[in-house]
Amino acid sequence: MTATDTATLLEDAADRIADISRPDLQIMLRRAALRLRNASAVSMDDDVEEVLRDLAGEFGLTRNDTIRFIVREWMAKNTYLPVHMLDKDGDVDGNT
Repeated sequence: MTATDTATLLEDAADRIADISRPDLQIMLRRAALRLRNASAVSMDDDVEEVLRDLAGEFGLTRNDTIRFIVREWMAKNTYLPVHMLDKDGDVDGNT
């Protein structure tokens, strides 16, 4: 189950809290707690954090999604990812 799936389940449960059984709610909350506990934050120097915030705003992404985007682009451009993942401009497919 992905983080998006978990978040969607929690949002849905919040919208219909009276209809969710206690055991189902406990399972969802335990999954969410486990994800939070296992999530590791990448900390950067202040100057890098500032640029990340600016880029995230420009891209319309979260900070973590921006980091994922940057790492994926770097890996693709430096041939750590298969070439077929690049489009004709050398960008990762689906990303401009």
